[in-house]
Amino acid sequence: MRLAVWHGYLLEGTGSNVFARELTRQWSVAGHDVTVFSQDPRPERFDLGGAATVRPDVGGLLPTFIIDDYEGYRVELVQNLSRAELDGWAAANAAAIREHGPFDLVSADHVVMGGPVAVASGMPYTVIVHGSELEYSMRGNDDLSAWGGETLHDARAVIVGSEHIRTALTEVVGPVDNVHAVPPGVDVELWVPQPREQALAGLLEEARNDPANPGNRNERLPDEGNAERLEAFLAGDQPTVVYFGKLIENKGVQVLLAALREVDARAVIVGFGPDRPKFEQQAEGMPVLFTGPFEHRHLVHLLAFADVSVVPSIFPEAFGMVAAESAAAGCPPIVARHSGLAEVAAGLEQDYPDGMGQLAGFTSGDSADLAERIGEVLSLPDDRRAELREAVRRACVERWSWSSVARRILAASTPE
Repeated sequence: MRLAVWHGYLLEGTGSNVFARELTRQWSVAGHDVTVFSQDPRPERFDLGGAATVRPDVGGLLPTFIIDDYEGYRVELVQNLSRAELDGWAAANAAAIREHGPFDLVSADHVVMGGPVAVASGMPYTVIVHGSELEYSMRGNDDLSAWGGETLHDARAVIVGSEHIRTALTEVVGPVDNVHAVPPGVDVELWVPQPREQALAGLLEEARNDPANPGNRNERLPDEGNAERLEAFLAGDQPTVVYFGKLIENKGVQVLLAALREVDARAVIVGFGPDRPKFEQQAEGMPVLFTGPFEHRHLVHLLAFADVSVVPSIFPEAFGMVAAESAAAGCPPIVARHSGLAEVAAGLEQDYPDGMGQLAGFTSGDSADLAERIGEVLSLPDDRRAELREAVRRACVERWSWSSVARRILAASTPE
């Protein structure tokens, strides 16, 4: 089939970005003729399975759900733009799709703006709902909610990452037909357990290969001197906790930092975002290292090295890809029990050894409960901890591999 994957942003750094990239790769590897449309300036960095890449000319405008720094763009919140501006942006993207088409199917990310772009393309389409658009821009905005709902009426399929997002979608846009719950996936061949010493050596090697970032002026690059900082910080055998994600309060980093004051462990905080200075101030005097953002080439090693990862988000999440990636690397994730994260915890618990099910999650926003869960994992005897690491890996392979995700989406989108 000729397939188009439309994603209005980059191909790394966030869950939806990675989703678009991996869907492109899996469909390409499966033998389809795939073109991915994104605003990534260097898509050649990624293994896309031979897919073609197109960067639509959007006139320098980028409608987003959270204000971030995108070099070369005027970044505006979707809800702050006029309908005329949004229509124009959708039309520019749709024109690029038509120029490189026709396609048997257009897979578009986010109800807004993916739905309007897909409709304007005039081709069969599926919309993948990620949740950020619902919570950050559409909920409470009648115009955007109505517009987004209209674009779903003729979709071949509407894909949600969890039952939580199915419910949220209905709350925001009203009843929707042909909705399929397909959780995001994990590259279980990339995220693999490693011996601790090997994992640390791999992490340091990747850090040495990072591009220069004098004065850490580019927040989207790893911090300058990370190799030396990591080598010193991770020396010895003290337990290691990892967080990776956006550095904003909605992701609950402040909850993790509060919990860490009650735990005998060091922590590596990976990511970028406007609240980093606030979190660094909160962590003063604690064994906490902020690194800036990491790519998968770093994280596969860091997670294999770590004793536990934490997903402390206090805001509704579609799924919790970072938890699944941690599990694939054999690093037990502890997730806040709400929204799509609770579904991840429930999936993990099914494979956990007897008596360990509670270790998969904690009460959202409760730093004391989180501290207790971290302490429980870290206090396990070596044989029980190894048993837990094997269980989280097994749960991920069975439930969240990218190849199965790609097949399910295409099957839902192509009626017999």
